[in-house]
Amino acid sequence: MAWTWRFEKADGTETEPAVQPEEFPTQGDAESWIGETWRELLEGGVEQVTLLEDGTTVYGPMSLSAAEEG
Repeated sequence: MAWTWRFEKADGTETEPAVQPEEFPTQGDAESWIGETWRELLEGGVEQVTLLEDGTTVYGPMSLSAAEEG
């Protein structure tokens, strides 16, 4: 199984991230990575992310700007 992130603008259109991700072996690895890089992604124009497992949506879209406000 491969866990990946889809990077989106606020309107849901896909965009290239400022930080290039990898495929992650576990959901926890993917979530740890987003926790470490969300600021850089937001600064690079990514406004929300969706977590995928083998191409199937697990959850999202999740706003990155909400993390900044909290």
